[in-house]
Amino acid sequence: MGPLSGRISQLLQGKMINNQTSNKNSEGLIEPYGGELINLMVSDQEAQELKKASFKTLNCSDRNACDIELLLIGAFSPLTGFMSEANYNSVVKNNRIESGLLFGLPIVIDTDREDINPGDLALLKYNEQDLAILEVQEKWEPNKIIEAQSCYGTTSLEHPAVRMISMERKKYYLGGPIKGLELPKRVFTCKTPSQVRQNLPAREDVVAFQCRNPIHRAHYELFTRALDANNVSKNAVVLVHPTCGPTQEDDIPGSVRFQTYEKLASEVNNPKIRWSYLPYSMHMAGPREALQHMIIRRNYGCTHFIIGRDMAGCKSSLNGEDFYGPYDAQDFAKKCCDELGMQTVPSLNLVFTEEEGYVTADYAKEKQLHIKKLSGTEFRKMLRSGEEIPEWFAFKSVVDVLRAA
Repeated sequence: MGPLSGRISQLLQGKMINNQTSNKNSEGLIEPYGGELINLMVSDQEAQELKKASFKTLNCSDRNACDIELLLIGAFSPLTGFMSEANYNSVVKNNRIESGLLFGLPIVIDTDREDINPGDLALLKYNEQDLAILEVQEKWEPNKIIEAQSCYGTTSLEHPAVRMISMERKKYYLGGPIKGLELPKRVFTCKTPSQVRQNLPAREDVVAFQCRNPIHRAHYELFTRALDANNVSKNAVVLVHPTCGPTQEDDIPGSVRFQTYEKLASEVNNPKIRWSYLPYSMHMAGPREALQHMIIRRNYGCTHFIIGRDMAGCKSSLNGEDFYGPYDAQDFAKKCCDELGMQTVPSLNLVFTEEEGYVTADYAKEKQLHIKKLSGTEFRKMLRSGEEIPEWFAFKSVVDVLRAA
């Protein structure tokens, strides 16, 4: 690695902690997972020194770039780089890293290259940007069948994540610490955990709402009413935190979704809501993904997490059957709550009625109210044909963005 190898190693292995957000008492916010919020970004001077070293160049996919960004900004705290083989195996088999801390899914970077090996430094590039330097400590050929079965509960290529690890990810996984040079440039700004925490109320609960689709009226009613849950403090706020990275093939692109969120945030102007975007690549992993999302949101300062029916679930394209049960994610998240130091808020099953607007389905049935329905398929058809979308179903500002796109 040349004469700078000692200094490079020191930089890569140095203490990577953002001390401003590690003290719960001073901020009145929940501690990051593992106790300290990781910050892997280096100064301009350190970046220049790192770039003087001898390194290989590794081009990254959109999914890689999301994982790199979340590592650099501390969203994956306590991780300080891509997982070792031992950590990978531990997460795959037991949803825990070797230290014993819970973790939902393995965080690895992949390659087909035979010329990148342990001991090398790799410059991680994305869309002509120099994102980070990886000190390659380990390289191995994973058993993707075990990974698929353990993490996603199936080896079927119909599952989008099984298809992704089998057909998109390369032959080898690399593990080792990374140092950040620059964050990916995106059409939307993604606040770091540190930045989000600066705008959260001290000593109050923060309820996280995760989504990967445009927000419609039922979603809005759901996450605002979550603030009235019995286990949520009186002056709590909700963090609406949609994922805007790669997701299922038929989902609306993140570059369009974020525009709907921006319009809606401006329209409702609700002081109880905080808005931010998460550069996360969805795996549709059901229970495992619920755990992953909770860990990430704790690092962003959230104390509670809304769990919907079949969260991060997906269906077979052959027979339409779900890969997970409707409450698998909820049940698994509840088992992890105490250890995570977080609480869940079950997603209300809301319906729109002619008489009373949005109420729970049980209440509507008890009172024999008239329920109005509009399926996602019908909505998309009306959107394409230019038909008027009822305002009880969707915000006009959101519809306008979707039609323009």
